[in-house]
Amino acid sequence: VQLQASGGGLVRTGDSLRLSCAASGRGISYSVAGWFRQAPGKEREVVASITRRGDFIYYADSVKDRFTISRLNAENTVYLEMNNLKPEDTAVYYCAAARPRLNDRYLLKSDEYYYWGPGTLVTVSS
Repeated sequence: VQLQASGGGLVRTGDSLRLSCAASGRGISYSVAGWFRQAPGKEREVVASITRRGDFIYYADSVKDRFTISRLNAENTVYLEMNNLKPEDTAVYYCAAARPRLNDRYLLKSDEYYYWGPGTLVTVSS
């Protein structure tokens, strides 16, 4: 499975962006998927996670009510809609997918994910 994130860019405070994560190879329709971000000088943190069928979703408190994670399994794509962006959202955003597992629950730790994309930079100016 190869993941490729896109949609990052330079925006202003209050703007919106939509990140996409396209999977190739075996696909990720049977995998929990997530978005992480890493700001300069900070550790990577989970932003959102979505189960295989989208039944359960997790958001970090810092993005709740502003970001929306979704997936289109038929196209092996996961999205992150980001609204009302703030300067503190500036980071490299990574999409990730876990190996298929029987227990379909969202995952919050980096080491629970097996496949990673190269990241896309989001910069929010004040």
